[in-house]
Amino acid sequence: MNARLVADHAACRGAGQCAFNAPDLFDQDEEEGLVLVLQPFPTADQTASARTAVAACPNAAIALIEND
Repeated sequence: MNARLVADHAACRGAGQCAFNAPDLFDQDEEEGLVLVLQPFPTADQTASARTAVAACPNAAIALIEND
């Protein structure tokens, strides 16, 4: 399975739940605190934390697009 992380900066309000739940995949920029995707293609071992981060985002600003 291939999966890709995407972020919608217009929807992000900088809550930081993505970086808290998956710090190896996400960070926040220094200026506005908006989401930064560090690893757009998570490994199989990172997929569970990616899903957790996506579910925790209060503004649905990140998504994990999965392709078989």
